[in-house]
Amino acid sequence: MGMLIYTLKVDSVIKETIDTTTICFKQPGLKKVRYKPGQYLTLIFRINGRRYIRPYSFSSAPGIDPTLNITVKRVPGGVVSNHILDRVSVGDMIEVLEPMGDFILDRFADNVSKKYVVLWGSGSGITPLMSIAKFALNSSKYEHVTLVYGNRTFETTIFSEQIKQLQQLHKERFSVWHFYTQAVIDDSNPYIIKGRIEATKVLNIMQAESDFKNANHYICGPVGLKDSVKHELAKLGIASENILAEDFEVTRDPKAFEEIFTQNVILKTGDKELEIEVAKGKSILEAGIDAMIDLSYSCQTGNCLLCKAVLLNGKVKTIGVENLPDDLQSNECLLCCSFPLTANVKLLVKN
Repeated sequence: MGMLIYTLKVDSVIKETIDTTTICFKQPGLKKVRYKPGQYLTLIFRINGRRYIRPYSFSSAPGIDPTLNITVKRVPGGVVSNHILDRVSVGDMIEVLEPMGDFILDRFADNVSKKYVVLWGSGSGITPLMSIAKFALNSSKYEHVTLVYGNRTFETTIFSEQIKQLQQLHKERFSVWHFYTQAVIDDSNPYIIKGRIEATKVLNIMQAESDFKNANHYICGPVGLKDSVKHELAKLGIASENILAEDFEVTRDPKAFEEIFTQNVILKTGDKELEIEVAKGKSILEAGIDAMIDLSYSCQTGNCLLCKAVLLNGKVKTIGVENLPDDLQSNECLLCCSFPLTANVKLLVKN
């Protein structure tokens, strides 16, 4: 696929909360890793003889942090997140793919007049927002950054210390709203609120405080957060082109599977043809990985094109992804969001 692969050395490991850790990699001496604030790094592991590939957003900002940092939250039962939190240590060498992703600060390059950055996140969704916030605050191009951040409690809040330091460094330019679903809140601070993120409350005050229409909004968190913020922004007349959301989970409507059944699919790689059974509800990529086939992939949200394949025969259905990348040809599909629609599906894949 022509992707660059780097081997990076772990420089330090920082425990952020009880279940979240930041891994800091040394920048290579010669072939520097270039990335944009908001992008992600894809890590490659071999665990029990099987290859695992996982994307993790940068929490560092280019040109500001000397190391390349990713922040990983433990997923109960997650093979890779548990391996990273329990096994990775200083000095380890880890293979990574070149940075990818278009949830980036300069995605709005064509409306550079927008001087105000609003970041909406909850839980580990803070990771790319942290990269964007640090970069924007260090650039004279952006007048103000607002962070709206939801967590269960103060103790589970990732980067609480870093956020506090940024507030002290950029008093006039950085405002932060904390929402805690399970914390006991002292009412004396209006910027700390009990409950889930209430977009209406924040937006009403922001409208009074600032040139509110002159903002770009970045949302990273669960679907519920994304939908509620988009809904409130639409009510205020904010154009959808000024809103960027990072999809780190795919929602698949059960209705979309009504015409899908368990089918055998043939994957052609080089001169080999491998037949796999794709159970109803599993994507072709998931079934291929389960069958221990080394397939190229990263984001698994229909974004990065790494799992691209050419459809040689049969029909597949795309489920869970609204907009496929523009450079996908009509005879190509993405294995991460493709499900066999007919019994004779044959795909040419690169690995």
